Amino acid sequence: MTDSTQYELVDCPRDGITRVCFDPSDSSKLLASSWDRTLRLYNVEENRLIQKFNGQSPILDCCFGDSGKVYTGELDQSVKQYDTETGGEVILGHHKAGTRAVCWSNTKNSLYSGSWDKSVSVWDPRSSPAEISNHKLPNKVFSMDLQGNILAIAMAERHISIYDIRNMQAPWQCRETSLRYMLKAIRLMPNGEGYACSSIEGRVAFEYFDMSNEVQAKRYAFKSHRQSIKETEVVYPVNALAFHPIYGTFASGGSDCIVNIWDGVNRKRVRMFPRYPDEISSLAFSSDGGKLAVASSYTFDEGERDQAPDTIFIRKMEDADVKPRLVQ
Repeated sequence: MTDSTQYELVDCPRDGITRVCFDPSDSSKLLASSWDRTLRLYNVEENRLIQKFNGQSPILDCCFGDSGKVYTGELDQSVKQYDTETGGEVILGHHKAGTRAVCWSNTKNSLYSGSWDKSVSVWDPRSSPAEISNHKLPNKVFSMDLQGNILAIAMAERHISIYDIRNMQAPWQCRETSLRYMLKAIRLMPNGEGYACSSIEGRVAFEYFDMSNEVQAKRYAFKSHRQSIKETEVVYPVNALAFHPIYGTFASGGSDCIVNIWDGVNRKRVRMFPRYPDEISSLAFSSDGGKLAVASSYTFDEGERDQAPDTIFIRKMEDADVKPRLVQ
């Protein structure tokens, strides 16, 4: 699947791709984690695999740190640091169950990890031991996002905890989403006003932090990633979300193999891209907004079946793809 606006990366993972993310300081670098136990670093402008780390366990999430360091959360409960300059690997510590999500804070120079053990940990890679603190959560972590001082955690039983990382002793807000089924992804708005979250039941919710009646009246949820097949509506999980860093629109990717671009404020779909070979497992915009990484990779939500090869596409973004539509 190729066209003039996108291309496939070489040397893609060979099993389920769990995360793609761009380097916040270098839009040419992309990190990808996978169930094949590898962590891969690409130069997307040269379409070249820079480095591949071979782990001992499926890698459930990854993120960039600073000074050439990258971090992973792994199925074997570990939290690891990899050095892209030396090739070194350091185990920072372990959770008591799989480490599902990791986020790096440039403001605190700290790593935050969320786990299926119903906790979030704070790590300082320069310290020994590296774990600074561990905080109990009401449920298993499914997805996390961090922006500035705000850490958003989506969990089982539709629970969402919002932390101000300057005070991790208690959540800043505890929310229960309006979505009625299991959460899949959560991403913070670039303007800091709230977040979007998605569920297995083909819906996305737009939520705001300001609890005033005026602002809360703006919150809503909408249907997406659905198809009509033989007069029956088929609903697909929304596996991935990503906000555009410039315009504040966002991309959603589902098990229907479709990527949509939405204007959440004006409640409009801006763009729907042609179908990808398989389910969308992860999405990421580059920090300059010029590229969208799309992981086309079966998430096994239908059990064993024939599947397309796991592939990462880099789509070049034009303003028409992501700019909010004028409301008449």
